[in-house]
Amino acid sequence: MTAPRTLVVRLDSAGDVLLAGPAVRAVAADSSRTVMLCGPLGAPAAELLPGVDDVLVHEAPWVGLEPPPVSPRDCARLIDAVAAHHFDRALVLVSYHQSPLPAALLLRLAGVPWIAADSEDYPGALLDLRHRRLPGRHEAEAALDLARAGGFGLPPGDDGALRVCEPPDTTALTGPEPYVVLHPGAAVPARAWSPARAERAAAALHRAGHRVVVTGGPAEKPLTARVAGRHGLDLGGATAGLAALAGVLARARVVVAGNSGPAHLAAAVGTPVVSLFAPVVPAERWRPHGVAHVLLGDQDAPCALSRARICPVEGHPCLDGVSDAEVVAAVSALLGREAPGAAPAHPEDAYGTEGATV
Repeated sequence: MTAPRTLVVRLDSAGDVLLAGPAVRAVAADSSRTVMLCGPLGAPAAELLPGVDDVLVHEAPWVGLEPPPVSPRDCARLIDAVAAHHFDRALVLVSYHQSPLPAALLLRLAGVPWIAADSEDYPGALLDLRHRRLPGRHEAEAALDLARAGGFGLPPGDDGALRVCEPPDTTALTGPEPYVVLHPGAAVPARAWSPARAERAAAALHRAGHRVVVTGGPAEKPLTARVAGRHGLDLGGATAGLAALAGVLARARVVVAGNSGPAHLAAAVGTPVVSLFAPVVPAERWRPHGVAHVLLGDQDAPCALSRARICPVEGHPCLDGVSDAEVVAAVSALLGREAPGAAPAHPEDAYGTEGATV
């Protein structure tokens, strides 16, 4: 008997898709074919996930920072594309504050006979499995919980960590020497250092003896050039696609980044992360998963849990208030050594506990 064909839906950004990786592997272990339905920003990440056979792309008007208008033509195209695959079942993955029901409705119209999702809203006939996530659950664990509730389990030996396919060798970009990556940008400005603060951090890491590699996308080249300055190697725009960035992050000793896709990509390649975590969303749900990490940033700042995209507090204190000494100490802790004279990196609440220690 042929195993079922399964669709996994995650319509957000690359980081969200990477966090769905363990659930995708659980689905793939019991499917003859596993396809992901993603938005344009998440599709490149889906192509890196083990277990994914194909990727469908739809820019949904109910997600994203700048969602498109509702288009009957686009919805009809999606329905036709899903119907052509003759899926037996689907999992709709969403964040804790999102509804899966718009996607579920389109899947029903495409003829998908069995659909599961986390949903606080009454789903009517849209869901066959209405699952309730546990309070405060990390997004990666919540997705895996849904998969398990639907009868999908991780294969033997799979520890449930984030994972991507083997990245390319990027030595030609970085050089052979050990280095620390600083990724100063983020799609949501509230989740990143100000450019001046990131520039000072790069200089501090350089003074502490680290070779600093600064990464960013093509649109971030002015930012990466400023941050790298005389203290680091500027790779802004040089990593064409997520696979190349994964290669750079995989060879790094530590990655310093905000709550962003690159932080989750670093976790997926097994590199420790200094997470500059603005509390606009809860760290318990979005911190780096499955790798050693140090969480920096004032989690009790006035912006906490606001989901603000632009920092609402003068001076961006939750992140720009992190000192150079804290950053250097955090990197040193993840490397297993002490930084002479550095301030402690708040070990009582900052170190990763999800299957990894420092």
